[in-house]
Order: sequence, then C-alpha cells, then structure tokens
Amino acid sequence: MNLAADLLCLLACLTTVACDRVYVHPFNLFAFNKSTCEELESLVQEGMKTFVPISIESQATPAYEDDLKEKDKLEAPSLSVLARQKLSKLKDSVYVLGMRFYSKLQEARLGQNMLLFPTSLFGSLMSFYLGASNQTAADLQHLLGFVPPSGDRKCTSRVDGRKVLSSLRMIETLIKSRDEELLFSKVLYLFSAPGVALSQQFVQDLLPSVDALYARAVDFTNPSEAAKQINAFMEANSKGQSKYLVTDIDPSTDLLFAVDVRLAVNVKQASRLKEPQEFWVDSTTKVLVPMLSVTGTLKYKTDPSGTYSVVEVPISKTALLVLLQPINSSKLEHMESELPLQFSAWLQQLSPREIKLTLPELTIEGSSDLRELLADMQLPALLGKGADLSKISDANVTVGKVINNAFFKLTSDGTDHPEDPAAQKEDLVFQEVTLNKPFLLAVFEEKSRAMLFLGRVTNPLHRV
Repeated sequence: MNLAADLLCLLACLTTVACDRVYVHPFNLFAFNKSTCEELESLVQEGMKTFVPISIESQATPAYEDDLKEKDKLEAPSLSVLARQKLSKLKDSVYVLGMRFYSKLQEARLGQNMLLFPTSLFGSLMSFYLGASNQTAADLQHLLGFVPPSGDRKCTSRVDGRKVLSSLRMIETLIKSRDEELLFSKVLYLFSAPGVALSQQFVQDLLPSVDALYARAVDFTNPSEAAKQINAFMEANSKGQSKYLVTDIDPSTDLLFAVDVRLAVNVKQASRLKEPQEFWVDSTTKVLVPMLSVTGTLKYKTDPSGTYSVVEVPISKTALLVLLQPINSSKLEHMESELPLQFSAWLQQLSPREIKLTLPELTIEGSSDLRELLADMQLPALLGKGADLSKISDANVTVGKVINNAFFKLTSDGTDHPEDPAAQKEDLVFQEVTLNKPFLLAVFEEKSRAMLFLGRVTNPLHRV
C-alpha cells in the first residue's frame, strides 16, 4: 500500500515538473501580446505625432534629440531563463542573415578587407520594420526569420520590433558593461529632407537601441553638398573617428539612415613584437606589418576536411576573438565556401592547447549599404520607392542609403609582458600558430556567444 502511494506521489511530481517545462515557440518570444495590440490600436486612432528635424547647418541642440551617453551607464545584466531563450533564437537569426550579406559582399569585394557587424545590420532592418506597414512589414519580418506558427495576419502574428531591438541591445550591454579595457559605441544618424516630418514614436522606439541618436534635415537635391555636410557632421560627432565618406546620394532621397559601430580592444595578455613581420597578401606579394604575440592555453581545432584551422582567443573579459586560417595549401576563397551554416559549429569541438599565437595588430573598418545588399539578394523593392514606410513619416518617403559602418581595432598596451610561468617549463611544447596570410575573424560576446563582428583580412596595412 505504501509502495503504491509512493509511486503515485512520484508520478505526480514528475507530471508537475513536466508541466513546468512549457514549450515556447521561438516566434512567440518576440510576438505582440493582446494587450500590446490594444495599445497599438489606440495609438492608431489618436493619429501620428510628428516633428520636423532642424537643419544640419544649425548649431543648436534640438529638444527632441536625446543623447543617451549619460543615461546609458550599463551594468552587467542578469540573464533570466526567458532572456537566454530570446538570445538563443536571436543570435542564430542574426548569424544566418549576416552570412547571407557576407556572401554577397564577398563576391563584390574579392581580395579586399571586409568587416560586417551582423547585429547592427539585423537591427537596421528591424528599425525599418518598426516604420513599415502592410506587405512591407510582412516581407521584412519574413526576411528577418520570424515566421509565425499560424499563417494569419492578426496582430499577435506580428513581431514586436521593440522586443527584438531590446534583446540586440542586451548583447551589446553584455560586451561593454564589464570591461574597462574595451571601448564600444553605437551611434544612429537620421538625415531627412527639409520639411519632411518624422514620427515621434518611431524615433523614440529607436533611442534605447543606441548610445546616441542624431536627426537632422539635409537638402539632398544638391548631392555633392549633402554628402559633404553629412560626412562633416558624422566626423564631428564621432570626435574625428568616423571618416566614412558618403557618396553617390540620390537627389530624390527623403531619408538617409546611418549606423556607426566601433569596438576597440587593448589585449592585456598580448605583446607587440619588436620588429614588423612578413604577411603574404598573395603567393607573390608580401608586406611588413606590426604583429602581436599571445602565448598560453587557447582553444583550437582543424575542420574535418583539413581546409582551415580555428583558434579562439579571449581578448577581454567579455569578448572572444575567433580566427580562421586556410591550411594545407587551401585558398581563402575555398575556406569561405566551406564555412558552416550554423555559427555554433565554429565554437564546437575546440580543445585547449598550449599555443604561441602570432597575429597582426589590426585596425579594420567596413561599410555597407543595406539597399545595395538587398538589391544583390533580388529584393530591391523591400526598401525601394514602393515600400510602405508610413510609420516613419506621414509623407511618402523615399529611402536613400542605409549605411552600416563597422570599426574594429585590436592592439596591445605596447609593454613587454613576462612569459606565462607555465611557458617556462622545459617539458611544455607550444604549438605555433602564425597568421601571416589572409584570414577570417569573428568577435563573439563571451556569455551569450552572439556574433558581433565578421570580417576578412587580406592586408592588415589597409584599414578598409
């Protein structure tokens, strides 16, 4: 009798545990709920509240512009179970879309340095999703990988873009909140044609996703003058760091969108070699470049086909640098074609080894126009002149460029560091890994394993 009672009790406990593990469809992690849908409906009935940005030539600071640098004193967030679920779903979607964009740029920029910030590209498209309606919103949602379990068009079958941007921001919060040796910044610029009113709600929804947001009016009918003004404005507000030159502006532009993301890391455990070292740009061309040396226990593997090697280097408390280099006479182009579709495969089956790593000191910058990338993907209308962006402005705006500028700098503090005591053991054999030919790099946030940067280095002496 007691045994039967015990079994019934155990069964009840197991049932309770099973019930607690409720499956949540990945889409539902970011979908609108009914109460939010009701709030949206009331906002639609109230009508759009707008403002007209001041001229880019004005020296005044407008009241609508909110610089978050003082407010954004970030502390390391605690990742709840729900937050981890969101990041797990999101980092996969970011990687898949980032690799699609990378493959298109790879074709257009063969043999050149290249750098993408997949999280920023994903966030830029999500920003336009927030400003889109009807079929344009549905198409953007589908491109971003959010497919509802049901095929209806109800509000609860739509993604809440603010939830997505919040999760993307959490990744950026994790990377910069615990590390004084790492500098990270993200600035958004909205340039609209004179007299074009922008939605207050649209801009407010974007503010929490960046460190600072600037909205200014620019006369695009004089493209060369507009480019000059925009370049000067971006350089001034980045304190001379952002030097990307905006060119080829369409005079019919009503809105130009630009995001500037910068990450600089001073690697404490790295030593700068006294003399520049050879780097082979191709089989016949070599250049002398400043090199860094890192000696210690690092994670390493070669892929099963023997095409490339992978080494993982902690470059700060919050960031991992993953380096992929062709081996066994493989070419970079062949290695790129062999990259796994799931980024988690990059970080799997890595094993600790005693390694002496030599790699170039890096300052690399890349810029891409999302509209050009979408056109290369046979999706030119998605942000084209026929796009429904009625939540950005009450005017029928024509989007010009959608610029995403990414900057990554990797240096040491220039001091000579004593060798690791373990390295002084005579019986310890170090595997030498030298990056002296074109390679790929990726930067991951250490806790979430989300990819921040993805790039190709063909010549370390070239910034872009």
